[in-house]
Amino acid sequence: MNKGAVIAISSIGLAQALKIPIHYAKTKEWKPDIFLATGGMPSSHSAGVSSLTTYVALTKGVRSIDFALSLVYGMIVMYDAQGIRRQTGELTLKVNDLDELMDKIHEDDPVEFEEKSPDPLKEMLGHQPKEVLGGALLGMAMGFAGYLLTKKR
Repeated sequence: MNKGAVIAISSIGLAQALKIPIHYAKTKEWKPDIFLATGGMPSSHSAGVSSLTTYVALTKGVRSIDFALSLVYGMIVMYDAQGIRRQTGELTLKVNDLDELMDKIHEDDPVEFEEKSPDPLKEMLGHQPKEVLGGALLGMAMGFAGYLLTKKR
């Protein structure tokens, strides 16, 4: 069994599960379906890659190629989670607002037409920097705990 993979996947699952009570604490709205959603606090992307990187650092050392690969991969994933994916989510907010604007423009339009309304685009795609940091801290703690639990005595 690959202990690093198990720890990383467990970190992702824990981060996803934590989104439910965190969302409830913020909004007083119970939404268990958030478990399968992207975005939100903490970032499961960050939790997964940082737990793996921490575990690799502790088992193989920071001078190993394994650590270097995990670190660079993790940095790219976290940058993407809070950069490109977040910008895509913000653009989606604007696109979804266009539908509402078009409705207002056509309120007094005498021409009848039938328009099929597509489902709105998913707006919560990426993460704010604090969500990435929260996931990274959770992941480091999980990587350290995984190391301690799997260490040969």
